[in-house]
Amino acid sequence: MTDGADLSSFVGGPFDVRAVVAAIRPETKDGFLLDEVPWEHFPRGDHVKEAIHLLHTGNSSVRTGTGFVSGMCANDMRAAAVLAVPFLIRIAADTCHPYRAGALAEVSSPARALHFGVASRNELLLHRGNTPYDDLYDGYGVEVTGYPAGWSVAAARAAITADTALLKPLLDDPDPAIRISAAYALATAADPDRTVRAAFRTRLAAEQDPIVRSALVLATAEATRSHPHAPTTACMRQRWRDRTQAPEVRLAAAIGWLCLTDEPAPDDLRAVVEDLATDERAQAMEDLPWMAAVGESEETGLRRCVRKMLHPEQPDPVWYDDPWAPRP
Repeated sequence: MTDGADLSSFVGGPFDVRAVVAAIRPETKDGFLLDEVPWEHFPRGDHVKEAIHLLHTGNSSVRTGTGFVSGMCANDMRAAAVLAVPFLIRIAADTCHPYRAGALAEVSSPARALHFGVASRNELLLHRGNTPYDDLYDGYGVEVTGYPAGWSVAAARAAITADTALLKPLLDDPDPAIRISAAYALATAADPDRTVRAAFRTRLAAEQDPIVRSALVLATAEATRSHPHAPTTACMRQRWRDRTQAPEVRLAAAIGWLCLTDEPAPDDLRAVVEDLATDERAQAMEDLPWMAAVGESEETGLRRCVRKMLHPEQPDPVWYDDPWAPRP
């Protein structure tokens, strides 16, 4: 491109990570045949390959293995990290692997962009596009390397979609953290036939942990935002009005409903949120990756969602823009 080539000339080729991910053979994924993947086509790909190799063989800590992937995404370099997604899923699905929880927590890192600190009704839980090759940037702009960020995000979501059969059973894992991370990853999958949302519904019927239940509600809302379904939106309303539901579940349902509709927030929803969104509950809900991504060091994710969604006229605290400003 520095020589004048048009971005569209790379579509579907060896430097289009969407095409590369789609071409990875099932045998390559299952057998961890890392040499068959063209890591070298993408910035720092060789480092990602080494990190996945060390993680798979158990010769590294979770920080070295999966932390490298999330670190690259935090630095807005997702293209090579996307290639790790199928292998991270298989590590997570291996019940004997010591770092499966950490691997699963990283699976959806490349599948989300421009979401840290985003808590408005218009943008929370939003997937900005599908995977059309004719939309070169897909609303995400470019990564720091100049690579189309939308290509990376689309490829990651396609990789997750291809392996939903491995991820869905993790919704029933004995470890609550695994169940939450599985819901967070599956929420990014393409789900036109609603099988993922059905899996959330099935697990929700059996789930007892209120934080995991709230994760399933948020995951359902995220999947529904990509594939609108009026009955699910109506169910969100019923859930935040239902006094028999755990407070965390009602709060998650209220947030989900606000993201799925353009209707003004009704007075009873405002009353529910103001009553239930205590500091203690806000801290407990930081275990949800959606809330962790939204919050800041001085404001929990739940508090930021409440402020942005129900009180949009309120400005951000001065310390959001001025790191030297005194904290409250």
